[in-house]
Amino acid sequence: MGTGPEFDLCIVVDDDEDILVAARLLLRQLFAEVLTARTPEDALPALAGRSPDLVLLDANFARGATDASEGLAWLSRLLAEDPDMVIVMITAHAGVQVAVSAIKHGATDFVSKPWSNERLLATARTAAALRRSRRAVATERGKVATIASAAAPDAMLFGRSAAMRHVQALIARAAPTEANVLILGENGTGKELVARALHRQSRRADRVMLTVDLGAISEELIDSELFGHVKGAFTDARGDRMGRIQAADGGTLFLDEIGNLPLRLQPKLLTVLEQRKVTPVGANQPVPVDIRVIAATNLATDRLHDERHFRQDLLFRLNTVEIELPPLRERREDIPELLDHFLEIYARRYGRPVPMVSDAARDAVAAHGWPGNVRALRHAIERAVILAGDAPLQPDDFPLRTGSAGPAPSAVPRLDAPADLNLDRVERRLVEAALQRHGYNISLAAADLGLSRAALYRRMEKHGL
Repeated sequence: MGTGPEFDLCIVVDDDEDILVAARLLLRQLFAEVLTARTPEDALPALAGRSPDLVLLDANFARGATDASEGLAWLSRLLAEDPDMVIVMITAHAGVQVAVSAIKHGATDFVSKPWSNERLLATARTAAALRRSRRAVATERGKVATIASAAAPDAMLFGRSAAMRHVQALIARAAPTEANVLILGENGTGKELVARALHRQSRRADRVMLTVDLGAISEELIDSELFGHVKGAFTDARGDRMGRIQAADGGTLFLDEIGNLPLRLQPKLLTVLEQRKVTPVGANQPVPVDIRVIAATNLATDRLHDERHFRQDLLFRLNTVEIELPPLRERREDIPELLDHFLEIYARRYGRPVPMVSDAARDAVAAHGWPGNVRALRHAIERAVILAGDAPLQPDDFPLRTGSAGPAPSAVPRLDAPADLNLDRVERRLVEAALQRHGYNISLAAADLGLSRAALYRRMEKHGL
């Protein structure tokens, strides 16, 4: 039973009507729509606002012409308007020099008339698949560029403490190299900011930086998300899908929460790092990739160096350079600068004046343990800005609790019979209690709540935590 055309649109441009009819009838096997035109000028309306999977372009249109100059001129013009357009040249005069000139001018391939139907179908299928692949790359990179530009105003590493000066020095030395970097640190310390600083100061700064949060992807989907898959690789694989590794080709791949990569997939990532090739699920041939890998994890050192949880040969590949971020409680001298920075950010975001902060509030914020690190500080400041009145902010305007690592388990409020039975508010309190109990360690908090890491992240986002 047929599955329908593989591609959407093909445009054939040739001055021979018989050629146009033959191509249209043959290529309907591959394309849902095949449009034809006798001259490139006639094809322009069909190209306007359309993105064809393939253009078949005759090399000669003037009577008696054999040098392909007209076809090559139109080839250059079309590619100038859309550099990713896939064009296959066709001609009745199949000289080697014409073929070479067509490829040099940007043609994807070359077929001669009269053609073999099998040859034309194979060429058209390969060329259209290339166009699809280019679209997939552009889509992935467009998403990443949008996310990066949205995050850019806040995405700076702040801190003049000795610990942060050491981190910044490591970044400055490692960034210009191609070395893989492993970033260690508790949740909320700013590991992604370090990754972005490494990319921004690298030779790949003008290329994509693609982030994959392995803690937010279910284990069943990680294989396909990272490595991609081909059509038919599994039940729901209705088409080819480019993985994140291939989409990052030429740029930087940031693997956040690398400790969540299942053991069964760790050898596959190791192969990518060693051979610089990736094999999509269900594919027979690997695809070359040029990437720099930056990884991050909040795993404790003993667990990271335990072969039962993480392959040591993969670890050695990832941590050519290792950067450890200090928790906020170990660099309290940076808190005043962070406080002023986030006050300005959120005042601007919510269209409010930057609130004044009393000395007592500044002292309380600086003395707090911040078990959730910079992320928790940022959320506390955002809340204070939203609720601020005209008076200077006081300690009570910040959600501060005693202790440097959150309350002990026995101090977490009992919720067996809460006075407030609203499910949303109860859920929020439970999530907050679990995060505080475990010092904002997402893995431990999720386990305590009986949730996956991805499910906990979704609830944190839902409740603004």
